[in-house]
Formats: sequence, structure tokens, C-alpha cells
Amino acid sequence: MALRAFAGPLSYLQGPGALDELGRVLAPYGDRPAVVTDAFVLDLLDDRLARVLAGLDAQVRVLPGEITAGAADALAASVRDASPGVVAGIGGGKALDAAKAVSLRLGVPVVTVPSIASNDSPTSRAVAMYDDQHRMVSVDQLPANPHAVLVDTALVAAAPTRFLRAGIGDAVSKTFEAAACAAGTGVTTLGTRPLRVGAAIAGAAYATLRTHALAGLAACERQEVTDDLEAVVEAVVLLSGMGFENGGLSLAHSLTRGLMQARGARDALHGEHVAWATLVQRVAEHDDPAEVADLRGFLDSLELPVTLPGLGMPDPTPEEIREIARVTMTAPHLANLSLPVTEDDVVAAIQTVESGGR
Repeated sequence: MALRAFAGPLSYLQGPGALDELGRVLAPYGDRPAVVTDAFVLDLLDDRLARVLAGLDAQVRVLPGEITAGAADALAASVRDASPGVVAGIGGGKALDAAKAVSLRLGVPVVTVPSIASNDSPTSRAVAMYDDQHRMVSVDQLPANPHAVLVDTALVAAAPTRFLRAGIGDAVSKTFEAAACAAGTGVTTLGTRPLRVGAAIAGAAYATLRTHALAGLAACERQEVTDDLEAVVEAVVLLSGMGFENGGLSLAHSLTRGLMQARGARDALHGEHVAWATLVQRVAEHDDPAEVADLRGFLDSLELPVTLPGLGMPDPTPEEIREIARVTMTAPHLANLSLPVTEDDVVAAIQTVESGGR
């Protein structure tokens, strides 16, 4: 029998004002914690961070640009003499990945404090690394998930709604990817076959979004923290993150490799890529066309992209679609499907999605 494993953050705190608990969370790890953020967040939260970190002699560092191996090495070197017992990342995805990369280099735990909810990376062990041209070069793995995740929903509500919408797009895929991984022969990011709990958590994320996504986005537009917004954030950050790590990724996330190199589409957010790619996966797996149409209608109601032009790639040529499929076939998650797919199968599925499902 195959080995199966489960992973998740040690603790998770969500709600308006969660950021203000950061000092209390970091204190048990000793003084002089390393804090990695970006220039925008540091300017936005400057006085508040000073109050939150008072008495800790925090070593605050700013990620200057892209999250590259060189940038992570430099950040780690700049705090190594302080011997921090923990690294905290505050901000968007780049700042959190930088904090994870620094913690990996220093061999200490990491705490994540996302300022937006555009994807589920705050809860995961994954560290997305890029080159200076924002081309992904690797997805490194921490030895353990973040020790704590603090999601201040007042910050999420104050951020542009597009980020939360993209987070929904990223989370929607997880129930279908977990089902595909369980049906196929692949493994999760833990290197083991999925436990049933992964699919259950991913399914809970999807059910929560079907109920609360529209109202949650409306609340974000008003910059208001409501029960619907809280539900959406929980689904996007916690449930989706635990769903993918324990349930597995599949074709939907494989397609992002091709999209990151595609004309126009490369500039879309990760969750926008995944929303469209989820439709392609479901078509490739020959799911019930009525159910695929229902998902398409749901995504469209949330103003998530359901075509390549919606991703910023007007009039895609057959050659461009073929190239997206070709690069997709290099991804490691293609064994996590209910049936084998070829490059031609992916091309055909994309063409079906582009034609509106006909």
C-alpha cells in the first residue's frame, strides 16, 4: 500500500486586526526576529508595524525586486549575524516567498502575514522562485509549513478587489484537481498519495465559494469586512492551501506554465490563469458538459476569465494554443489525472473552452 501524509500550518489566525497579534506570536522565538516585507507594505504599515514589533528588536528587511535565489541569499546574509529564531513575511506573494526562502537558508521557522488574498501560498510549504525576468525557475519546499499564518481581513478588504477575485480563481480549481489526483496515479506535493481529507478540504473550499464568493467580492469593493468576506478569505487562504497540499495539483496548475509564457496572458494573475485552466482540465477529463457550463457561468458571474482573450490574449492563433499545450506537458502534475492526456488532448480541450464549450 502507498504511503499517505498530511501537512498544514501549526496555527492560523484570521480576522480584522490579526496583524496586531504578530508581536505576541513572534515573542516565543526570542528577540531579534527577521521580518521581510516590500516597500509598498512597509510604507503603508510603517507606524503600525513599529507598534506591533515594539520590544522585539526586529531585523526588518525589504525585498528590493524579484524573488530570486540571489535576492534570498542577500536577505539571509543581512540578518544571519542577528541569529533570528524565526522569519516573518508581511505583504504579497513575493514578500512571503522571500521570507520562506530566507527561513530555508537560515534553518528557522517562518510566519506569514499576507496583506492580500490572491492565492493560498501563505499556508503552504511551497516557495516560488523566479529569475530577473519573472520566469519561474523552481518551486522549492520548506521542511515544514509556516508555524503561524495571520490573515488580517481588514487589510484584505482594503486591497484592490482584483486580488481577492484571483484568489477565488486559484481556490476553485482545488476540488477538481484533488479528485483528479485521487483518480489518477500521481502524488501530492508531500510526495505521497493523497489522503481523503485533502479532497474533503478542497471540496469545502469550493462549496464555501459557491455560497459566499459574490457577496464577499461585493464587500471587498466596499472595503468592508463581513461574514461573507471572512468566509471567502478562509476558503482562499486556508482551505485551498490545505486542499492542494494534501489533495494534489493537476492539469489546471500545469497549464499555468504555458500561460506564463503566452502573449498577453503572461501578465494575468496566477488565480486568473487557474480559473480558465480549470475549465480546460474539466473538458480534457470529459466531465459532464452541463457541469462544465455551470462552472463557466459561475466564473463569469465573478468576472473571472473564461477565455484566452479574457486573460489578455486576443485572437490566439493555433500555433499559440499549441505552444501553451507544449509547455504544459513539461509540468510535474500531469500524472494527477483521471486519464492520460497528450499534447493534442490539451489543444483540443483549449479549443473547446475557447469556443464556449461547443
